Amino acid sequence: MMQCEVVLPGLVPYQAAWDWQNELATRRGRGEIADRLLLLEHTHTYTFGSSGHDENLLLSPEELTQRGITVFRTDRGGDVTYHGPGQLVGYPIIALPRHDERLRVDVVGYVRDLETVIIRTLADYGITGRSATGLTGVWVDAPQGAAKICAIGVKVNVRGVTKHGFALNVNTDLRYFDGIIPCGIKDKGVTSMAALMRQQVAMPGLAACVIAHFGSVFGFEMTTP
Repeated sequence: MMQCEVVLPGLVPYQAAWDWQNELATRRGRGEIADRLLLLEHTHTYTFGSSGHDENLLLSPEELTQRGITVFRTDRGGDVTYHGPGQLVGYPIIALPRHDERLRVDVVGYVRDLETVIIRTLADYGITGRSATGLTGVWVDAPQGAAKICAIGVKVNVRGVTKHGFALNVNTDLRYFDGIIPCGIKDKGVTSMAALMRQQVAMPGLAACVIAHFGSVFGFEMTTP
C-alpha cells in the first residue's frame, strides 16, 4: 500500500501555504517525496479561482482592510471562497494515476473522491452530506435550504500532481461569507458543522476522521513524517 504523509501545521497564512504547496508539488512530480496531505487553518482570506468574477467580491478595499481580510487570485478551479480560523483546509499533494495511452488523469473522479471523504467524515458526526449535480463541494440540508458545508477547488499539474483541495466549515465564523457570493452561487447558502450541531467541534478529532477516510478512499496508509 502506498504511503501518504500527513502534516498538521496549525494556522498558516495563505501565501505561505500556497508557496509550500508549489514546492511540494514540484518535488512530488520529480519523485523526491511521498504523497502528502496538509491539514491546516488559514488567517482570514478570500481566494479567487480560475473562473472567478470580480463582482462576487462585495467588500471594498477599505472594508477588507478594516476586517483584516487578504485577497488572492489562484490557479485552482472555481470562483471565490473564504478561508479562515475554524475551517479545516486540506491540501493533498498526491500523484494521480494515469488511466490511458495519453497518460491523462481523472480530475472529475478525484474531486468526487474528495467529496466522498468529507461525506463520510460528516456521517461520523451525524450529518448527512451529499454531492450536487453540476456543482462541486459537499452540501447539506439546512434550515434555510440547501447549503454548502465544504468547498472544493483543485489544480492538477502537467505531471498529474494535485494542489489545493477542500475547505470544510467546522467552527467557521460564517459572517465572513457575507462579503462574497460564495463560489458565485446566489441561490444557495453556506453553513458549518457547529451551526448544524449547535456546538463547537474539536478540531483534532475531526482531523483524525478526515485522515482515516482519506486513506480509505484513496487507498493510502496514512503516516506522519
